[in-house]
Amino acid sequence: MRKALIVGIDNYQRLSPLSGCVRDAHAVAGVLRRNADGSPNFVEPRVVTAPAPSGTFSRARLRGAVENLFDGKPEIALFYFAGHGWIDDTGGFLCASDTTAGHDGLALTDVMTFAHRSDAQNKVIILDCCHAGVAGERALSRGLSEIATGMTVLTASTADQYSAETHSGGVFTTLLVDALQGAAANLIGAITPGSIYAHIDQSLGPWSQRPVFKTNVDNFVPLRTVVPPISVADLQALTTHFLTPDYRFPLDPSYEPERSTDQHSLPAPDPAHTAVFPVLQNYVKVNLVRPVDAPHMWHAAMGEKSCELTVLGKHYWRLVDKGLL
Repeated sequence: MRKALIVGIDNYQRLSPLSGCVRDAHAVAGVLRRNADGSPNFVEPRVVTAPAPSGTFSRARLRGAVENLFDGKPEIALFYFAGHGWIDDTGGFLCASDTTAGHDGLALTDVMTFAHRSDAQNKVIILDCCHAGVAGERALSRGLSEIATGMTVLTASTADQYSAETHSGGVFTTLLVDALQGAAANLIGAITPGSIYAHIDQSLGPWSQRPVFKTNVDNFVPLRTVVPPISVADLQALTTHFLTPDYRFPLDPSYEPERSTDQHSLPAPDPAHTAVFPVLQNYVKVNLVRPVDAPHMWHAAMGEKSCELTVLGKHYWRLVDKGLL
């Protein structure tokens, strides 16, 4: 069982209104509901929004919804919030529609406490609001975070930064959705909190708002899966084609099925070899293999060169060899 609470607040009674948080919440919910192959993921995410100009979502309701999310023993309890954030000397706050001064919002210490005490196997908190990087910090120990086992926190900005919003929504959430749609997938199609952070971190650059990632997990659980760029069967065949991580696979013209009019003197294509060659080419496409002393695999075959595993290829070779893939 996977539970998700997704909140987007545009309308504020006393604070300045926002324009993209509701849109962001629906975008996140839409991509999380199902995996790319159509299989269920977060089947019934609770989506709560306060659209401008009259929608409301009070602090009391927000607190109750977060407490309910972390109740029970789901595989994953995921909380996403887009709206105003606030920080003062006592800590950070998530601002609901009825927040008047910032510090009367939902304290992040409350959110973290609910998550800490939860029996969910994995607790994931994603915050697209200003100053969200303070999550997990104690007021008297600023800069030192406490994250319980099984918990991951991903925020749009540091404790001292604002979270940027454009006409189409939050900059952070736009990258988050891109990551969930497949930009952060590994070679088996899994999208984890770690790979999502890596995608957002690289995309924002050093001069923009900086995302914050805090985690205390034994292993990353996928938040969504997509169609992998290469089949698992082909990945598992790495140890068949490459006898060792440093093995160089010898090539010759019999691996290339195509011939031009001036190449009839070359050895005829070998059906067994031409069946393997597309697999090797697929390895090249996903940076598992590279041709040796040749610009492309075609040149390597025609020039009787070879191909070898890249560093990434050696990593996956070892996973296959250990039975981990």
